[in-house]
Amino acid sequence: MKLLRQLAEAASRGVAVASATVVDTSRSVPRHSGAKMLVFRDGSIAGTVGGGEMEARVTAEAVAALSDGRCRLLSYRLVDPVRGDPGVCGGDVQIFVEPHMPEGTVIVIGYGHVGRAVTGLARWLGFRVTACDDRPEIHQDTPGEAAVGGADAAAAGPDEMVIGSVEDLLAGRSLTADVSVVLVTRNVDADAAALPKLLATDAGYLGVMGSERRWATTRARLEADGVDPGALDRVHAPIGIEMGAETPEEIALSIMAEVIAHRRN
Repeated sequence: MKLLRQLAEAASRGVAVASATVVDTSRSVPRHSGAKMLVFRDGSIAGTVGGGEMEARVTAEAVAALSDGRCRLLSYRLVDPVRGDPGVCGGDVQIFVEPHMPEGTVIVIGYGHVGRAVTGLARWLGFRVTACDDRPEIHQDTPGEAAVGGADAAAAGPDEMVIGSVEDLLAGRSLTADVSVVLVTRNVDADAAALPKLLATDAGYLGVMGSERRWATTRARLEADGVDPGALDRVHAPIGIEMGAETPEEIALSIMAEVIAHRRN
């Protein structure tokens, strides 16, 4: 029960964790069916599935599962280390590894027509959404936190609204690989001001709306300002998959399709 509470606490804090559970054994093994262990991204663990070399291998597989999001069924024979077995207990064990990923977050920078459409679609898709805009008047007609589900989701406002600059957005906040940042701002100046600060984070996805010409202009300005060209290669621009989108809703669909494709690798 203690490990299950820790798993629930990690989920509530948005922390990625993998569970490793012994699901089948035969003959002599260190732990039997039902034994559990939690593994975090940094390789730290809670609980045990038996210790030793086998547990080290399970830990490595669990960390890999947190990277690719895929479950694993691991089988080990604990008989002959000379043949590569991770133990000498004399039995066999199967361990199921399941990654528990935090709810994905989408940060929408620029809360105009497209930003609102992205917000509604992202919430309908199950993402937590933070929107940011430096125009105070934007907040006056921002929809509230409507219940998400069905047709209502498309009209839902963000979970969190930040009125201010990107610096205000990032103050006291760290962006991890589970965060996708969507820049749908009004001009090149806004993009050029925001990107160096966003590129300094670990955000998993960073996309910028606009034509190829607009992105070329933005990139040239940033490179002239000393931004590493390699860092700029992280940026998806023009944002979204090509589908001939025209309306804000169609553009939002193209953007979120790319976000999801990137998250699914």
